[in-house]
Amino acid sequence: MNKTFKIYAVIFIVVMVILALLEVNKKETTDWRKNFDVNKKTPFGLFVFNNEVKDLFKNNLKKIEQTPYDYYNQHPKKPHNILVIESDIDEESWRKILDEVSKGSDAMLIVNDIPRKISDSIGYYDSEISFKEENVLKLTDKQYQNDFIKLDKFPSGRGFTFIKPQVEVLGKTIEKDNGDQANFIKVKFGKGNIYVHSEPLFLTNYYLLKPGNIKYTQDVFSYLQDKETLWFVESNTKTSRFFMRFILSNPALKYAWWLFLGGLVLFIFFNAKRKQRIVPIIEPLKNTSVDFVKSIGNLYLQEGDFHDMMAKKAQYFLHKIRLDLLIDTQNLDEDFIKKLQLKTGKPIEMIQEAVSLIKKAQDPYSHVMKEDLAALNTILDEIIK
Repeated sequence: MNKTFKIYAVIFIVVMVILALLEVNKKETTDWRKNFDVNKKTPFGLFVFNNEVKDLFKNNLKKIEQTPYDYYNQHPKKPHNILVIESDIDEESWRKILDEVSKGSDAMLIVNDIPRKISDSIGYYDSEISFKEENVLKLTDKQYQNDFIKLDKFPSGRGFTFIKPQVEVLGKTIEKDNGDQANFIKVKFGKGNIYVHSEPLFLTNYYLLKPGNIKYTQDVFSYLQDKETLWFVESNTKTSRFFMRFILSNPALKYAWWLFLGGLVLFIFFNAKRKQRIVPIIEPLKNTSVDFVKSIGNLYLQEGDFHDMMAKKAQYFLHKIRLDLLIDTQNLDEDFIKKLQLKTGKPIEMIQEAVSLIKKAQDPYSHVMKEDLAALNTILDEIIK
């Protein structure tokens, strides 16, 4: 076992111990948000109601995850029951529900609030009627006098501040210091009936699991006739089909999963870095042109062939003049000297001397010395630089 592996093992153990201590000392928190989600087991979810509702409606219940507007446009129905529990429904869908009720269906609306235009069509206005921390919900029918429910956790306190004369009050919110306020009503609407309950909390997990509270729920739904019931739920309440949903829904498994992924990434990173193949250093190719020129120059100097070197220098110079300055070099006369002087800006004497040395280099019978080569090289470099 090498030193690096020991260091990683110690770091991993320390991290695991810290996570274990945090998990042990972590306080379990309760989510008290009013989500009314049929899949949530939080206090204000509808998980318990969702599991028991089929028995409540004698298996004659169907959950619909479309909006009422879309569903009824695609599936015309005979008179039936409509159930809405605190769902975000658009105004057109509400109007579609009212249209179905007018044809003979019954609707049970258990909601905190619906659009004012819709509630006005039904025959009531709703708002805050209680600001107490505890409310008692009770039905007005004498046969249900002993069935009530006490809301001791975050009641909404909503009820009906105005109801039209033809509206029947079926339930009230009872307080010690205030008069009773209506929270459950029945309205005759066309050929059907609309039941509106302003406090959906009594259907949540927290209250349904309390002894005796289920009876109040049964009493409320007993007003609906025994026929097919359509429960409109929001489409986002559908159970997730993601294969990791069980792990991610459990905090302990979720932490273990993320820790595993983090450890795997670290292992791959360090292991790949440690075992990476050594990249060989490739030396760049050397530019040997300068060395070649030096070698050729030394060869000419050793041989003493100054005339040949002088001729090649003159030939290279004239080629550059033709290429860069576009001057004809066939006749090295006065006209050539003037053109070269104008384009280079060099003194006329320098140009004349350069032409004289070039002619000497081009003459195969002239006697060239080392000094002539040096002079030609210097003066030509000065002209073309």
